Amino acid sequence: MNHTDSIYLGYADLHSHTQASDGMNTPAENVQLAAEAGLTALAITDHDTVTGVAEALAAGEQHGVTVVPGVEISTMEDGKDIHILGYYMNIEDAVFLDRLAGLRRIRDTRNEMILAKLRELGVEITMGDVLKQLGRELLPDESIGRPHMADTLVAKGYAEDMRDAFNKYLAQDAAAYVSPPRIRPHEAAQWIIEAGGVPVMAHPGIYGDDDLVARILDESELAGLEVYHSDHSPEDEQRYLKLAEQRSLIVTGGSDYHGERQGKVFHGPLGGKRVPADVLTQLLERASSQV
Repeated sequence: MNHTDSIYLGYADLHSHTQASDGMNTPAENVQLAAEAGLTALAITDHDTVTGVAEALAAGEQHGVTVVPGVEISTMEDGKDIHILGYYMNIEDAVFLDRLAGLRRIRDTRNEMILAKLRELGVEITMGDVLKQLGRELLPDESIGRPHMADTLVAKGYAEDMRDAFNKYLAQDAAAYVSPPRIRPHEAAQWIIEAGGVPVMAHPGIYGDDDLVARILDESELAGLEVYHSDHSPEDEQRYLKLAEQRSLIVTGGSDYHGERQGKVFHGPLGGKRVPADVLTQLLERASSQV
């Protein structure tokens, strides 16, 4: 049966992270959690990599969960980090994979810059410390993110918990925040489209600038907006729903689940934010219309 002919019932969480980037769980574990949460669909959207998707797809077959191949690409616009989600790309597209590899190299540079800035502040942690705290070997195409560094800051007593580590050192405008040059949102959207996928702006409420959000939506080929997110208030959701409807954008949502650190779930529990699973039909129809 053609995907676009089927009716997706139940609910989907379209934003989750695994060990392939800065999540705590394996892709298979995320899929199992989705099944336990009563979801019928889950997107794996790791930062700048699709390496966890294949394992998730296999687990989806086992648990009866539809797995959506996804990615979350880090971009920059007007000095702000803007994240672009991609769904249903060809995860074997050589050009796309090469582009993602380039983004991970930028991430590696960013990490070294953060560590250098921390040392200037008298915070003595090394990449070796971060990898040791990870507790396992980093696999090819996986990357270290800020949550990994936050873990190490907590373990070494420089912060009380994840939120404290971000507020003191790692969040935008915090003491050790750095941002090397990145691609712009419209470029990420184009990359996703060229790989056969559908680009969606992630968590607009985090950026604190609705005028910028609206401008990016108007100037790029984004097909959707993540209206429902763990860090959005009900007021945010209503505002972004209106923004999406005004532009005939696909309305998506997800938990942005990263797993549990120091006893706390980062962003929100898997399935804590969900949308009707028939949004998958809209995404697939949009992907097929671009071919």
